[in-house]
Amino acid sequence: MTTAAPNSLLGEDFRRAFRGHPAGVAIITAHAATGPVGITSSSVASISADPAVLGFSLQALRGSAAEVATASSVLVHLLTADNVALARRFAAAGSTRFGVDTAWSTPGSGEPLLHGTGTVLRCTPLTRTEVGPALVVTAAVDEIHDADSLAAPLVYQDGTYHCVSAWTALP
Repeated sequence: MTTAAPNSLLGEDFRRAFRGHPAGVAIITAHAATGPVGITSSSVASISADPAVLGFSLQALRGSAAEVATASSVLVHLLTADNVALARRFAAAGSTRFGVDTAWSTPGSGEPLLHGTGTVLRCTPLTRTEVGPALVVTAAVDEIHDADSLAAPLVYQDGTYHCVSAWTALP
């Protein structure tokens, strides 16, 4: 264990520590005044099962992230290994996220629904909390679609997308 250091040095150690920790990949979409918006996220986490609540963080509150941050409802698409290109598109600044290469529709609730992803959760934000330069959002899960998806999940680790295809249960 390293000793406490000034925040900037501790921050570098913190980033290195989490580079090796895999995280599930999701795309969060919302409807904005300018049209559909969405971002790739590796910070989505289950907070509570009863009531169903999840959380995610937004690091830069500009562009699509700013629109997601203020949306009254969002769709959280939990991505599968087949969705690498989609994850990259929604992560790239300035990319055309809802162009001809993206299969999507608008359900009655108004958020953009991406086709061909894993489980999709429709959520209503509950809290928005500033933590340093980030915004942490908690959201109630209102609907779940394709919860039985057994497709291999997409994870992000050490700056690269990975597929979790072989599950080995440990004793």
